Amino acid sequence: ISKRFIDVCLLVDGIKGKRKTKVLPNDPNSAQALAQWLILQKCDPSQAHIIMEATGVYHEHLAYGLHVAGILVSVANPHRVREFAKGMGILTKTDRVDAYVLASYGCLKQPDSWVPPSQEIKKLRALLQHRDSLLNDKQRVENRLGTLKSTTPPEEVVTSLESMVQHLKDELEHIEHLIKAHIEKHPGLKKDLALLKSIDGVGEQIGWNMLAIIRGNHFRSAEQVAAYLGVIPVERRSGTSVHGRASLSKIGPPGIRAKLYMGAIAAISHNRHVKAQYTRLLLKGKVKMLAIGAAMRKLVHLCYGVLHTQQPYDKNYGVVTD
Repeated sequence: ISKRFIDVCLLVDGIKGKRKTKVLPNDPNSAQALAQWLILQKCDPSQAHIIMEATGVYHEHLAYGLHVAGILVSVANPHRVREFAKGMGILTKTDRVDAYVLASYGCLKQPDSWVPPSQEIKKLRALLQHRDSLLNDKQRVENRLGTLKSTTPPEEVVTSLESMVQHLKDELEHIEHLIKAHIEKHPGLKKDLALLKSIDGVGEQIGWNMLAIIRGNHFRSAEQVAAYLGVIPVERRSGTSVHGRASLSKIGPPGIRAKLYMGAIAAISHNRHVKAQYTRLLLKGKVKMLAIGAAMRKLVHLCYGVLHTQQPYDKNYGVVTD
């Protein structure tokens, strides 16, 4: 799926069967157009399983349209699909080839159906994405301003950049007010955020983002959340000669990992469960970054736990007292 077009590959008889392809416009009517094309191919849309990748926001017209029409649709992780393609020996990457890879992935993996997030979570996501964009813009302008001030720039340029920074700060303050008001407006979101913030090391930034991620997806376990965020360890060992150091998979949104890193640093000092795990790993001889990665993963597990049980964090859980 691209901004303007959708490349479709239909496998009626599985991977070994004949392929049928079509290019459709990507617009609000794309789901209806795809259903009509399937009917022309003598394929009942209600019996089809549509596989697509999450491509920013470009897949949303089709995904939401198919879901409303009652057609089974799955939104696959692009990284997993790419690794699947390599396993098939497909190194070429074009829209037409990608469509075939997705169809093959669907045949063999039968991924879970996609269920859209609620409207309040969808809006929260949009507000958080806009906030992150504003933060990046502010950082970029501040960097440019700092570079210019190391020379002798015209006063007009400095004034313009300072005005831009102030405007972005004002917009950030406004967006953060909107986020807080949106959460306050919905009792479920307000309660869930309070549960998340009951965890030592989880503040507003991590709370907002983990709320949008966990409530915006259908995870069945804390391990699934950790895998989605790319904070699970990946080991590289084989035989007696390969002893690679374990590292985080880093598959998934990098922005939330950066926030989790800062949260883990704080939690190591203030959260006894995270601190105990961090200290235990260091005593075993693990490197510091691996122990911090484990602290990030622990925070994710705690976030999923309080939302799953609907109980606030108990900092004394599992602590033996005399």
